[in-house]
Amino acid sequence: MRFQNKVAIVTGGASGIGLAVAKRLASEGARLVIADLNEDNLNKALPEVKAAGAPDVWISICNVAIEAQVEATVKGTLERFGRLDVIVNNAGLMQFKALEELTGDDWLRILNVDLLGTFYFTKQAFLHMKPGGSIVNVSSIHAVETEPLVAPYAAAKAAVLSLTRSSALEGKPKGIRINAILPGAIDTPMLWNNPNVKSGVEKIDRADVGKPEDVAATIAYLASDEAAFVQGAEVRVDGGRLDRL
Repeated sequence: MRFQNKVAIVTGGASGIGLAVAKRLASEGARLVIADLNEDNLNKALPEVKAAGAPDVWISICNVAIEAQVEATVKGTLERFGRLDVIVNNAGLMQFKALEELTGDDWLRILNVDLLGTFYFTKQAFLHMKPGGSIVNVSSIHAVETEPLVAPYAAAKAAVLSLTRSSALEGKPKGIRINAILPGAIDTPMLWNNPNVKSGVEKIDRADVGKPEDVAATIAYLASDEAAFVQGAEVRVDGGRLDRL
């Protein structure tokens, strides 16, 4: 199994894509830390991840926008497991507002979660992860092609790609790989609760909708030693939808 004797943190890991990632890594032998803001979802996810095969699972209530909570999650991981091999920066936040209605606080709310949360965990990885470690950042095809009403989200996800490139350059001498994925339309509540989808502004063909497990499979590859020569990559997981936009 690719992650036997390895320890992985998955942020936003209590639901959606994050939960699918946690279960996939668990099925391949990883010991898991599920970091999420929602305590109820964490408690529901815990038995699912254990049932998927994780030898051990620890849940950490963590707001990735607060650096002290990120530090506490990593500290707790090292105290419990003694090592840290993989971080999947999946936690994300999206809102829908016209550009002229946005405030500075709206922008900061999104950027603090989607961009700075990724930075905080990357910083901790650089401080504590041994050579051979891997980080996978979850961006979005909105970083490349977007739609109305999501300017802060699209900007944050584009910035995550830039951060991935910078981190990859600085991580290479440390023996740490950093890559990013760009999911397309994935069958999660975030997709179907999207006001643009509900109103028909963004039209979704069911043939273009992937499963969280599709994303999890790609993340598992990038996080594994099989991808040892993959560094700073941006991998689309969108069923080819971006080619048709």
